[in-house]
Amino acid sequence: MNELIAALWRDETPYLLGAAIVLVALLFRFLATGRVTLKHSLLFFAVWLLLDVVAAIFAARYEVTIAAALHQAALLGFGLVLIRLSGLVVFRVLLPALKVQTPRILEDIVVIGGYVLWAMVRLSYAGVELSSLVATSAVITAVLAFAMQDTLGNILGGLALQLDNSLEIGDWVKLDDVSGRVVEIQWRFTAILTRNGEKVVVPNGQLMKGKFSVIADKDIGVAGWRRWIWFNIDYSVNPSLVIAAAERAVADAEIANVAHDPKPSCVAMEFAPGSVRYALRYWLVDPRDDDPTDSAVRTHLLATIQRNGWRIALPDQAVHLVQEGDAHREAVWQRELTRRLQALSGIELFSTLDENERHKMAEHLVHAPFAKGGIITRQGAVAHWLYIIVSGEADVFWEAPGGERRLLAHLPKGSIFGEMGLMTGAPRASTVVASSDCECYRLDKTGFEEIIRARPELAESMSHTLALRLQQIDEMKDEYRRETSDSEKAAHRAALVQRIRDFFGLK
Repeated sequence: MNELIAALWRDETPYLLGAAIVLVALLFRFLATGRVTLKHSLLFFAVWLLLDVVAAIFAARYEVTIAAALHQAALLGFGLVLIRLSGLVVFRVLLPALKVQTPRILEDIVVIGGYVLWAMVRLSYAGVELSSLVATSAVITAVLAFAMQDTLGNILGGLALQLDNSLEIGDWVKLDDVSGRVVEIQWRFTAILTRNGEKVVVPNGQLMKGKFSVIADKDIGVAGWRRWIWFNIDYSVNPSLVIAAAERAVADAEIANVAHDPKPSCVAMEFAPGSVRYALRYWLVDPRDDDPTDSAVRTHLLATIQRNGWRIALPDQAVHLVQEGDAHREAVWQRELTRRLQALSGIELFSTLDENERHKMAEHLVHAPFAKGGIITRQGAVAHWLYIIVSGEADVFWEAPGGERRLLAHLPKGSIFGEMGLMTGAPRASTVVASSDCECYRLDKTGFEEIIRARPELAESMSHTLALRLQQIDEMKDEYRRETSDSEKAAHRAALVQRIRDFFGLK
């Protein structure tokens, strides 16, 4: 038994075990990821420890040659494990703690270099002639390099990609017809996760030889990816009006994936035959949602164009002209008039109007569609229209001086709003936002005055609604003032306490 213990507990044993314990303790304490690698390393260490125990058993039985060979193999294994653990400590604990980011391939190179150096040390200690071994290895390496040149090209490509930081995990890239986020960079390949959930494996050699675009770099401050939406408007419309309306359509809607900075912009790109060609440009926050965001932007843009009564110009093409007679135009107008009368018939406030009065009112209505999230009226703006919701819904907000929005009311189908400005001449007291795709008709001041003069009782009915809305707004303003006053008092007390602490040097 004493012989077994003596063979097992050698001079280097305390150092090996001590180093292993220290490294494992550090890794378990500070390593957030890579626990699987650590467990595998410990399992590998246990295997070599068992081999050393077997060597000790042979030594106790005086099988010196076998014991020595097994012990040398165990030492080699112990060294490999310690090198691996040291690499984990340096590259996954110490360097991240010092805010130093290194590519994973560099860690692999250093660890593999340590493996080779340790193996050469052990071979030299065992009496192996390294010069002949190096010569033989050079020939073998040359043969393998010729036979595996494509694989080596991919490996060197992966090494170059990580060492020069031209591509990192998390970047959004576009390569030919593949577009997605980089999720893995290995020695041989780079894995790209597309929008469709497909994991595309691209050889690193192809990335180095070809051209790829980094659409969204995770380290730069610019929002993800600038998108372009092209549209044509005929020459009858002033370009400045189109540009302002298009930019307002995106900015006011506050579409979720559209960046606020840089701001959306619209430019007149060229004078095309029969129209001006425009480009609406905006930045995506997340490139993964490009198509849904483009769809939302187009929806808001189209609603804006329709509200303004502009015509989207078509590109040059063969057109067959059909002359429309008076009868056709009259039929189109009658269909539209019928649609407006149907919309008015569902409004309880206008139920007392006779047929002639409803016809007069319908003639003044203007179609005004809004996409979900679009601002129908803005608080503080000069009122020009009264709005009637014929489909969809909207929310009424009061905007506090600090920009905070507070919900006042929800407007379902058949609601009327905006009458306050037409009746009193006051600016809009609230902001109305389409909570769904919303189809409205708007009535101008002239048409509204005709109805009010014919039916003065409508003004009285509307006045009750206006009084309730103004009361809601006044109550919300008072509540906001109280909250602001309380927060200011609390901030003042906190500042005073801090000044006292600073004066007396209290913590």
